[in-house]
Amino acid sequence: MSTPANLLEVRGLSVHYPGRAPWFWQTAAPKKAVDGISFVIPKGKTVGLVGESGSGKTTTGRAIVKLAPLTAGNIIYQGVDIGQMSNTAFHPWRKKIQMIFQDPYNSLNPRADILSILSEPLEIHFPQMSRNDRKDRCAELLRSVQLPAEHLNRHPHEFSGGQRQRIGIARALAVQPELIICDEPVSALDVSVQAEVVNLLQDLQEQLGLTYLFIAHDLAVVEHVSDQILVMSKGRIVEQGTPAEILGNPREAYTKTLLAAVPRF
Repeated sequence: MSTPANLLEVRGLSVHYPGRAPWFWQTAAPKKAVDGISFVIPKGKTVGLVGESGSGKTTTGRAIVKLAPLTAGNIIYQGVDIGQMSNTAFHPWRKKIQMIFQDPYNSLNPRADILSILSEPLEIHFPQMSRNDRKDRCAELLRSVQLPAEHLNRHPHEFSGGQRQRIGIARALAVQPELIICDEPVSALDVSVQAEVVNLLQDLQEQLGLTYLFIAHDLAVVEHVSDQILVMSKGRIVEQGTPAEILGNPREAYTKTLLAAVPRF
């Protein structure tokens, strides 16, 4: 069982996909996107998951919210194994675990206005809410991410990339989650905007008592936001520790390579 201090515990998580054999009579080895990883996320803290593209970090986040199928392992949320649940059984838990996606444009329906985008999760998880209550909640959500409530009638293309990501954050907050999977939430944004969004996420964490799994390839960003850092390579966690331990005394050559890519001014 996970302890009360740990909101989430991942044990031996594997996500394998069918491989492709060069010839039809051959059996292909599976592609091991995630290969037997284990870690915990303490309540109210931020765990950073860092690695290069293809390391398996996004698949890990998607597996936690059941957007990628588990091959093996357990995902323990507040003492309950949610990993092997059917989508129907997982439904009540989905509002506890939300995800912010990397691309703030493609993750928002371009044909829907912001009111519709923010209302959708409310309609699914709080069907008893009246239309006026949903609208009031959506206005509150926009204000919480520092956007005017008057923007509810606008469409995604009318916003900048940073503003669209704020809307994505607002959508994740709509159902009052406890854990948010932040999947490269600033990597698609201009450098000048990245700090604003990171600071917003930290402010919201303090105000709402949120817990984050912060996925990124940029070790500098992960260092800034994380209480604990997991370094992932080829589907496995190769090193973990506090930011001071990872950046001050990295043990693995792969971690040193990631660290060498961090700009120094």
